Amino acid sequence: MRGTDLFERRAVISGIGQSAIGRRLGRSGLQLTIDAVLAAVEDAGLTLDDIDGLAMFPGGGAANLPGYANGNLYEVQDALRITTTWRQGLVEGMALPFYGPAQAVATGQARHVVIWRTVKEGSASRAAGGRPAYGSTKPVAEGPLAWLLPVGMLSPVCQVAPYAARYMHEYGVTREQLAWIPVTQRAHAARNPDAVYRSPLTVEEYLESRMISTPMCLYDCDVPVDGATAIVVSAAETAPDLRSPVRIEAMAGVVEGRPSWEQWEDMGRVGHGAARAMWARTDLRPGDVDVAQLYDGFTIEVVWWLEAMGFCEVGEAGAFVEGGKRIALGGDLPLNTWGGQLSGGRLHAAFGHTAEAVRQLRGETGDGQVAGAQVAAVTNVGGFEAGAALLTRW
Repeated sequence: MRGTDLFERRAVISGIGQSAIGRRLGRSGLQLTIDAVLAAVEDAGLTLDDIDGLAMFPGGGAANLPGYANGNLYEVQDALRITTTWRQGLVEGMALPFYGPAQAVATGQARHVVIWRTVKEGSASRAAGGRPAYGSTKPVAEGPLAWLLPVGMLSPVCQVAPYAARYMHEYGVTREQLAWIPVTQRAHAARNPDAVYRSPLTVEEYLESRMISTPMCLYDCDVPVDGATAIVVSAAETAPDLRSPVRIEAMAGVVEGRPSWEQWEDMGRVGHGAARAMWARTDLRPGDVDVAQLYDGFTIEVVWWLEAMGFCEVGEAGAFVEGGKRIALGGDLPLNTWGGQLSGGRLHAAFGHTAEAVRQLRGETGDGQVAGAQVAAVTNVGGFEAGAALLTRW
């Protein structure tokens, strides 16, 4: 399937907006959301009267961790006095932030949809005396937690760490190699005035940092923050009226195995199904990608996505990132040029990654700009939430 047969070609990303981003901002989720939504609508060259679709992740304004979900759908609609023809609350299973909105505008259910993601995990971590864990909010071990809590798997890093250990054992990847991901992304963050951490990070500092869940150390983990990101998705036919739209070349979300980390069959491969399905929807190839915004909740997820997307072979990601040159600005594949979630802040679910991809394709990132960027790759999470997309300059 090619060209106009693809629903994503009938949609564009027309606007992006973000609130202030910080470790603890002292502002409500609604306030942060409104700031991001208004900024995104203005960025698209639209007004609130043009918006007829709303969506949020996670839907309902509640989830399994404190600070994880804010900016209730109903409150935002009421505050902005928006009349909708389409709404969606995405609780789980979202391949990409713009997937549902693109389907809505491609099928004529709406013309301009705003989707947002608002987190206050920075404030929640302070209130809890540290990053909140599953066990702090769900002390009764039921469902998947019945298998996790009794053995001390109290947070996502505990779930991902065994996979990282297995991958490193199987392919001989070292912590010294993995270090270049956060080190390089910190250098990128230094060019981003909105990044949470902008001071230089060295390989030595990475190796000396405290272990969180072996082999994942402090700098392998993303940074909990307060902040909101909003994205406007519009019908492609409205492009002449938009300020600076970006094309959605191809996207896919495929889950090949069981929908759970603790039961995932292949501990060394994540995201391959989504990547294969995405590449089948375009004539572009990995070598055409100018800049990559790959999900980095943990460094090992970047490794998996580099391989799944075909930027290197399975087991070769350690060598690919070693030294940092290939993933730096000016390298073969500039990676997470805003600092990613490891330094820019955990905006989650590829919202921050999508915003940066759009900025890069528009040429709006100042000192952090990848010269002549025409094609950007964006990926979301991995495993049972995997999604991959290519965005291209209009």
